[in-house]
Amino acid sequence: MTLQLYKSQIGSLSEIIITGSKSESNRLLLLQALYPELSIENISNSDDSKVMQKALISVDDVIDVHHAGTAMRFLTAYFAQQIGREVVLTGSDRMKERPIEILVDALNQLGAQISYLETLGCPPLKIKGAYLVKDKVTLKANVSSQYISALLLIASSLENGLELTLEGKITSIPYINMTLDLLNEVGIKTTFEDQVIKVESKRSDLSCDLLVVESDWSSASYFYSIVALSPLGTEIKLSSYKQDSLQGDSVLAEIYKTFGVETTFGDHTITLKKVKITQEKAVEFQLNNAPDIAQTIAVTCLGLGVNCHLSGLHTLKIKETDRLVALQNELEKLNAKVDISEDTLELYVPSLIKDNVTIATYNDHRMAMAFAPLALKTNLNIEDHMVVSKSYPTFWDDLKTLGFKFSK
Repeated sequence: MTLQLYKSQIGSLSEIIITGSKSESNRLLLLQALYPELSIENISNSDDSKVMQKALISVDDVIDVHHAGTAMRFLTAYFAQQIGREVVLTGSDRMKERPIEILVDALNQLGAQISYLETLGCPPLKIKGAYLVKDKVTLKANVSSQYISALLLIASSLENGLELTLEGKITSIPYINMTLDLLNEVGIKTTFEDQVIKVESKRSDLSCDLLVVESDWSSASYFYSIVALSPLGTEIKLSSYKQDSLQGDSVLAEIYKTFGVETTFGDHTITLKKVKITQEKAVEFQLNNAPDIAQTIAVTCLGLGVNCHLSGLHTLKIKETDRLVALQNELEKLNAKVDISEDTLELYVPSLIKDNVTIATYNDHRMAMAFAPLALKTNLNIEDHMVVSKSYPTFWDDLKTLGFKFSK
């Protein structure tokens, strides 16, 4: 179903409550499955987290994670060490194209019994839960951080813990640090020195029995974009956030200063305000540690008429879709010129944004949400608009609260 967004204007001050971080929630849900005494508050209401919750309590022989890439990676590691359990882990057609061989190879080196049922190196997987006898493994460091986090999350359940050596330049360090910080918060000891991460075995009770998930910074990115594209003085308050966030996407507060968005931290809130600046004609950002906000930034730049060069984007090619190709396709519909490589996106903005364009979403929640703020500048259509439920089910309701006008 296509959603038609009409050129809109939002109110001067609004407040939005955003659900817990999907990244934090999925990590803690796996830890809760290993350590049932752990309680979690403010769990994400995203489809991905619901899939994760359902899979972890399922007794079925076949587990279908649909489009949930994080769940696929984390559950591969989880079921690999569930001794005596045998499952087939599968997903959508796109999921069956997404690589997982690096994680499977690492788990099999530790003693797992995982095999491929269709395409070599991709789901679906047949997993026979086994006793993982080894405690050392080496992994390429420039792969998705979710492979690394999947290993770290199960490490404390192994008899001798885990020593993980990373080879090469490390990608998405904030997501690795998030995993380690959450492990530390519940009382699991870790070290990260040079290229080696160690996680100790944990057989006794955890030192923390309750964790509150911070709201999702990736979801906040769309409101940063909205404020950036709005008149001076526009304010939006978001909760629940903290200044010392574990989430890499919290770099938004710094990046969006470039677009005239001032962030003020309050008691578990952030207030975004559009302030006067001298707008740059071109900007450049290295997003190796926060690639999920690339789509939002590119659309913000288009709306403001600012050329941009974004780098550190190599992991976007193995997401729900090839996000670099998808961005190029849709931005060019709006009259922009876009050049992409394996790692970069170069946007040259048009003198006039084409009106009433239909944006394809490619089964990717972030394509729908990243382009939505552009309705502050032009009429727009979003195909398959409810794909947002993957991470932010109430997104359109929240935009309506702000004053966005649309019809199905």
